[in-house]
Amino acid sequence: MDSESLNGLSTLLQRPLFNVGGTAVHLGGLISALVFVVAIWWFAGLLERSVHRLTRRYADEPWKHARMHLLSRLLRYAVWVVGTLIGLNYLGIDLTNIALLGSALAVGLGFGLQNVFGNFVSGIVILLERSLKIGDFVDLQSGVRGHVREIAMRYTRVTTNDALDVLVPNSEFINGRVINWTLDDAHRRIHVPFGVAYGTPKELVREAGIAAARSVPGVIHSDDRRTTVWLVEYGDSAVNYKLIVWADRELTTHPSSAHAKLMWALDDELQRRGIAIPFPQRDLHIRSGTLDVRMQQSCAGTPGLDAPPA
Repeated sequence: MDSESLNGLSTLLQRPLFNVGGTAVHLGGLISALVFVVAIWWFAGLLERSVHRLTRRYADEPWKHARMHLLSRLLRYAVWVVGTLIGLNYLGIDLTNIALLGSALAVGLGFGLQNVFGNFVSGIVILLERSLKIGDFVDLQSGVRGHVREIAMRYTRVTTNDALDVLVPNSEFINGRVINWTLDDAHRRIHVPFGVAYGTPKELVREAGIAAARSVPGVIHSDDRRTTVWLVEYGDSAVNYKLIVWADRELTTHPSSAHAKLMWALDDELQRRGIAIPFPQRDLHIRSGTLDVRMQQSCAGTPGLDAPPA
């Protein structure tokens, strides 16, 4: 390339494009600043991935894993901000001259992105106060129930037992009701209601319930966490009981499946012992040639009452 071409290129790169705060921005400086900012953003991503690799050491320690994840995100954002400011300074732009413009822009973003910013702050609060960690099983006020798979800066990814990923805004964990089934202890008590016919011996019912619980894998049997059967109510059609069991993490985090397994085993044990499961019954009474239909909720096999005289 001859000297004339070099002079022409130099002139082109030094040509002012626009002014920012009284400072002329040249094409050459703008290209250099853009290259610098892109390099800084690439470095921020590399730094975040490096920290993520370190988090693999804490796979069995959810709290440390969550904090390392938070640290990687904050480092990335800090490098972005510092790199952008250095790039602007490289252009020769006096940042104090654009402070007013920055303030106006910040106000505009504050109104337009207040939800995004609120979720960002909520994500930091969640990770710092240790109320939620990767792997927890949660039940939200909105009806979402599942395992926490990711805590990002704007949202938390909750995977349901049907393998559906739900992105829940972080603010919902701060402002709404959250049931964390596995916060401190993964063992939970499960109540399984059922009813039997009147006249069934209570001890036989208890025996069936305990046998059903012992046949389901994951039910805990220990001195301080025993399986038991409660008699809770004399109903219209049945004597109502509850099977009370302590479940391990697998059953706890799959409540519908756990309930179905226990009901299946309970039904087998009740049938094995010849215990009848009652149902609502309709009794028809005929007297003096007149059909009198009376609705009565009673146990199967319970004799009906006579109809009153016509």
